Amino acid sequence: MQIAEFITEKEIIIDLKSRGKESSLSELLQRLQGNNLLKNSDKVLEILLEREKLGSTGIGQGIAVPHAKTDQVDKIVCALGISKAGVSFDSLDGEPVLIIFLVLAPIGATGEHLKALAKIARLLKDKVFKNSLITAKTPAEAYNIIKEDEERLDNLK
Repeated sequence: MQIAEFITEKEIIIDLKSRGKESSLSELLQRLQGNNLLKNSDKVLEILLEREKLGSTGIGQGIAVPHAKTDQVDKIVCALGISKAGVSFDSLDGEPVLIIFLVLAPIGATGEHLKALAKIARLLKDKVFKNSLITAKTPAEAYNIIKEDEERLDNLK
């Protein structure tokens, strides 16, 4: 499984405008809906905010990985938001989030959903990868960073 299969440059926002959790999630969902990957962004936003009540997906070190299973997508889809100023996301470490990797999966795709989350977590453990994403100047550059890092990690297996 490759994250690059679930995201294209069109689902990457290099400079998120939003500074809050709900507004940043909405900005990413609007992008997915605009690219015809999502049926109803408002319904998914409700699901994501309910998920956040269980515990923040702001995992610390400037990273959030909001995720949900929903009937509003037909396949696993991802969106990536990068914030230069930082997003207030109720992160576990209290720090602002710079990278938001949103993952949505169809209701029945539990195994794939977990594999996608594990793959993203593995990529984001690498400080060089994180810094490269944060400093990417274009969506194409960010997409290539993801693709190249996945290939590098796969070659280490």
